[in-house]
Amino acid sequence: MVAFLQHTPTRRSYADLTEAEVDEIGRTLDALRAEVIADRGASDAAYVRRVIAVQRCLEVAGRLVLLGSRSRTAWWLGTTSLALSKVLDNMEIGHNVLHGQWDWMRDPRIHSSTWDWDHASAPEQWRRAHNDRHHVNTNVLGKDNDLGYGILRVDEAQEWEPRHLAQPLWNLVNACIFEYGIAMYDLDLGESLRTGSGFSEQQKGEMRTTGRRAARNAFRDYVLHPLLSAPTGSARTTLTANLVANLVRNVWSHSVIMCGHFPEGVETFEVAEIDEHETRGRWYVRQMLGSADISGPPLLHVLCGNLSHQIEHHLFPDLPSNRYREVAGPVRELFERHGLAYNTAPLWKQVGSAWKKVLRLSLPPRR
Repeated sequence: MVAFLQHTPTRRSYADLTEAEVDEIGRTLDALRAEVIADRGASDAAYVRRVIAVQRCLEVAGRLVLLGSRSRTAWWLGTTSLALSKVLDNMEIGHNVLHGQWDWMRDPRIHSSTWDWDHASAPEQWRRAHNDRHHVNTNVLGKDNDLGYGILRVDEAQEWEPRHLAQPLWNLVNACIFEYGIAMYDLDLGESLRTGSGFSEQQKGEMRTTGRRAARNAFRDYVLHPLLSAPTGSARTTLTANLVANLVRNVWSHSVIMCGHFPEGVETFEVAEIDEHETRGRWYVRQMLGSADISGPPLLHVLCGNLSHQIEHHLFPDLPSNRYREVAGPVRELFERHGLAYNTAPLWKQVGSAWKKVLRLSLPPRR
């Protein structure tokens, strides 16, 4: 693919495609989606149940190790186990179940309408902000609030303000408390504070729900489990282990999300480009060019919640996450056939590219 890009004289964009090409892209991707839907079955169901079982075993094992010992080895084992369980719970399980990827199983225990997760943001609030708004309006300036989450300037078309000078620091803080940053974003707190419009009754109710969830999780991790560990003298190690596990989960999920949305080369779109009669094909093209992938081994994809296949996820947000790897090949071939740049790179390169953009756009544009 690198060679392909090097020999392509110009990188084609959303506006360069003809209607005939867009229609062909739409038909191809519709057919690919239908093929996967028709093929879903027992192996897919076994996959998600296996991941859930592994996640729960990791959590129980981590807490038992921390409960019974205060040695350094126990701390490392317990912290690693807890961090992995929290990453799986948020990424490969929670995010994807709440997208409705497993609703076809008709299992009430693994369904978007009943699933809960270890997160401050209530599932219904997250689905509204993420599924109903972000995925519909991907990278449309002024309509997709995921573009910088209301606090970052991540595109040249966004007007620079003096507050953006601090955005590298804000981004670092946001990475460390990402769970709470997402919860505040889902509540539309930033928009209400910027406009001075105050909070609606619905927002106030949702804020109370979020506060109760955050308090419940904090009590469990920072009070209950350390107290249970006190008889063995491991209260302090349990407390620090929970702090570090939550920090790892937050920084990891923040990095994966940045890699899928903010690296250099990801396109954004003006509202004028997206009329109310946008075709299925145009919507597909917008997802293709408004996302980026991470390359790496299978374990990396699982830990990323398969959002390492962010392009494929944005094209098919309701397909089982374990199928993204197999559709990535045909999707990439479609990019190449139409002269489009398939934005993929190793994790460290995508993280570096996203941070470079955050730093570059924190400064005022040159006149």
